[in-house]
Parts: sequence; C-alpha cells; structure tokens
Amino acid sequence: MSFLELRRVSKSYGEGATEVHALADIDLSVDRGSLVAVMGPSGSGKSTLLTIAGSLEKPTSGEVLIDGASLETMSHNDKARLRRRTIGYVFQDFNLLAGLTAVENVSLPLELDGVQARKARVEGMSALEELGLADRATHYPDELSGGERQRVAIARAVVGERHLLLADEPSGALDSTNGEAVMRMILAACKQGVAAVVVTHDAQLASWADRVVFLRDGRVVDQTVPPPSPESLLERSKL
Repeated sequence: MSFLELRRVSKSYGEGATEVHALADIDLSVDRGSLVAVMGPSGSGKSTLLTIAGSLEKPTSGEVLIDGASLETMSHNDKARLRRRTIGYVFQDFNLLAGLTAVENVSLPLELDGVQARKARVEGMSALEELGLADRATHYPDELSGGERQRVAIARAVVGERHLLLADEPSGALDSTNGEAVMRMILAACKQGVAAVVVTHDAQLASWADRVVFLRDGRVVDQTVPPPSPESLLERSKL
C-alpha cells in the first residue's frame, strides 16, 4: 500500500473572477522507500502539492491519505503530531529559528516529541556531520551561508524516524558537491523505508528519482521513470 496518496485533489484560491486553480484533480501515490520528483514550470502547483501532502493546507476537494489514514478525519492535534513525528519538510526559505544554533534547530523536533535533550543533540550532530556541517553546529542561522542554512534544513528534515520527506528545491542554494550530498542523504532515508517527494527544476537531481511527475497548470501531464545518470547509479550502488 502506498504511504502517501492524493486522490483527485484540487485547490483553488479566491472567488469569482479572481479565482485561481492551483491544483486540479491530482492523483499521486508514493510507496515506502520510493523517491518521486515533481517538475514543472513556475506556477504549475508544485509547492501547493507539497503543502497539501504535508497537511499544512487543506485541499478544496479530494482526499489525502498518509499511511492509510485520511487527513480529513484527523483533528488539529492529530495533524500536528503527524507533522512532528512522521513528516520531514524542507522549505525554500529554510524556516530555521534565528535564536537557535544549527544543532539546536536540527534536534528541536526530537525534543518536542519527548526525546531526551542529550540524545536529541547526539542525533542532531550525526545528521549535521553527514552533510559536512559538524564545525558549524554551534553557529546561528545568520552566521551561516545560504548553502549551509539549506543543509541544516535538510538535516532537520531527516533526523529521527521520519516516514515521509517533502522537499521543495532542496539543492537550490547548493553547489553540485553539496547538492549531491543532500541527494545521498535523501536516498539513504528512502533505503530505510522513507517515502520522499522532491520538487525541483533540476533535471540532474530528478534523475536520482524512481519516478518523475510533471505538472502544468495544476494538472499532472506526464509521469516517467527517468534514465539514471552515471552519478545517481554510482551513489545508489554505495547505499
């Protein structure tokens, strides 16, 4: 059974002459251990799809299911618990807390879920080390470069026992070396059973995915299994 399912999901904003249809009758399923890339021009509904899949927005119509449970039947507290325990997000604007260091930002979701602070920091440091940020762990967001902040956001999204990873342009602020490090971490999470959806404009990054979904004007216009790049084949063989 798919871990994430969108069934005929539509989303509209505004009314009458000003109404905008961001998504229209989207069907999408993502299995455990699978990486799906979503591509399309600006304004095609990619980011809206992520926020609805992660319960941050409600669809105008249709249904979203996570691990077989419909978001429609969940209370506000149930959804908050789901986001805290099950879903890892990577936003374009990072959403790091300015008053916390890098390792505190990464370990915060674990602490909020009841993990002892010392254990949460150890897991947070491990995630930062995987992305080459161990020496920046005690720095605050405004002391980090854009690429470093992006990697901290990635570490926060994958730390702990997440089952669904939603990433909006996760390598957008990174050079090729750090972008590949991010993809290796996402693929490693998938190998452990995580279902992942990555929005990207980068065809090279999309080649790492098991499936690519193309959006245009809020609709799925195509889906394909990409021919893997030599780099993605090499990294998959290492996992």
